[in-house]
Amino acid sequence: MTLVTEVRLRRVLDSRGNPTVEAEVRTEDGGFGRGAAPSGASTGEHEAVEIPVDEAITKARELAVPRLEGQVYAGDQRGVDSALRGADGTSDFSEIGANSAVAISMAAAKAAADVLGVPLYQHLGGAFRGRNFPIPLGNVIGGGEHAADATHIQEFLAAPVGAPSVADAVFANATVHRRIGEILADRGIAAAKGDEGAWAPSIDDSEAFEIVAEAVGAVADEVGFEIGFGLDVAGAELYEDGVYRYGDETKTPDEQREYIAGLIEEYGLVYVEDPLDENDFEGFAELLDRVAPETGARKAGRPLICGDDLFVTNTDRLERGIEAGAGNSILIKPNQIGTLSDTFDAIEVAVENGYAPVVSHRSGETEDTTIAHLAVATDAPFIKTGAVGGERTAKLNELIRIEANA
Repeated sequence: MTLVTEVRLRRVLDSRGNPTVEAEVRTEDGGFGRGAAPSGASTGEHEAVEIPVDEAITKARELAVPRLEGQVYAGDQRGVDSALRGADGTSDFSEIGANSAVAISMAAAKAAADVLGVPLYQHLGGAFRGRNFPIPLGNVIGGGEHAADATHIQEFLAAPVGAPSVADAVFANATVHRRIGEILADRGIAAAKGDEGAWAPSIDDSEAFEIVAEAVGAVADEVGFEIGFGLDVAGAELYEDGVYRYGDETKTPDEQREYIAGLIEEYGLVYVEDPLDENDFEGFAELLDRVAPETGARKAGRPLICGDDLFVTNTDRLERGIEAGAGNSILIKPNQIGTLSDTFDAIEVAVENGYAPVVSHRSGETEDTTIAHLAVATDAPFIKTGAVGGERTAKLNELIRIEANA
């Protein structure tokens, strides 16, 4: 193991043009790692706390850096992350900020991998990493908190579940994205792009379903393998005063469950994220019983009912969900919990209990590729990292490189 000798922090841009925290870690053996924190627009109330960037950098320099420089080894990830927890002193990183914590945590892991001369996924996964690669879920039409005046449902996702390789899946998602642009143009529908590079047309949800189904079917025929699609409903963003609001229309919790179950059946959805409010564990369990009564993963043909705001990469909330039978999948976002160690703990608890981990980007991203390595290191079956856009293709191209070199 190699001692951390220097930790540097600075402001850099994220994909929305906002400042975020970047960390650099150097070690006594010449190791170097750099990590940048992402930022979400649709955030759960139980997430670790992101504080203003200048404050996060000042607090981390004051409280965390002295506990790291000359005190911990980069190869001891739990030691690094424990030092960050100790420096913060809260349960949610509200003192130094989850944005500074996750940037440092990722940078330390990269520095350790650099010293070893191995790829990050190999350092994180070790000798017993499986040989599977994640299926990328590509955001192709978006609305909700990611794009104003577009669909109420936040993300319509291409899911190339039959792709023979990561590269085939990546290019299939890009082709679906392009085909949707062509369909919109043919219909005379103008569309900008949302935060994650998805088309953001001013259409209702029903037309979006129609367009995505058409594009996915056409591209699947073209490439010769199955492409399903999925949703991120972002139910917590729709839920207000006891009902789900779709513009002027409202749905009770019972009606929302029926609506989602009907969509799964009608469109053969393979993945549905946050279909209900972030505190509705019982509702998630009832929906799962309706659409996927047997526990298990997508390989058995059952859709993934994934909790993002429900679980926020937090083992305590995940264990509560497991006890309630809420969902069969968890979205994994390192900045939701603050460190790679806590992220791995959430993945391990999920896998041990038959929940599929889905590693994910955020709407405000950088060119940092850590999550691509994390998904490979942990044998995650899916990764959400968009379909187009420089900060998204950074992760997708890294997955292609990992697959080619593994």
